[in-house]
Amino acid sequence: MYERHLARQLVELPDRICVLLSDRDMMAAPERLGECVEWCREVGLRGVIFHISTADPANLEPILPAVRAIARVAHLTLHYGDQTESAGEGMEVTVAIGKSGREEIADCIRRMAEDGVDPSAVDEHTIESYLTFPYTPDLVIKTGGNHLTDFLIWQSVYSEFFFSDVNWPLFRRLDLLRALRDYQSRVRRFGR
Repeated sequence: MYERHLARQLVELPDRICVLLSDRDMMAAPERLGECVEWCREVGLRGVIFHISTADPANLEPILPAVRAIARVAHLTLHYGDQTESAGEGMEVTVAIGKSGREEIADCIRRMAEDGVDPSAVDEHTIESYLTFPYTPDLVIKTGGNHLTDFLIWQSVYSEFFFSDVNWPLFRRLDLLRALRDYQSRVRRFGR
């Protein structure tokens, strides 16, 4: 009943959210990823990005079937190691396993140099055109504490952040709705 009440209160939704997870979170509850995608679809989000922080992406190979199953209900883009997979249709869902924002920025600069981009011509738009992840999440959700990663370090500079004290294995639709309600109560200034 409380979930329905919260859902009815949602008027202003973010277009895209990013959920930051650890490798321990995913190993403990890989099925929660698909459930969260369903919840995001139900409320009408355009896209969701999941970042799974890990020093060794190969350790997460057992959860890949659960990640790939998302393609049955959404358009999934999976970044895993040096590979990128894309499948399915519908809401945009990106899963990035073991990716680093600092590495993304360094790679971006390397590719600009390889392409012979004149340094005096480099501006925000140039950098953004070279990013691997061209997403600007309106809301970043960190479950189970306040430790952030450097994922989307450029793209999330004007994002709103929500720190849930609920760990990923216990994260429910209700917790997502609370984050969305919190988002709509904020006044976004975009750095001004």
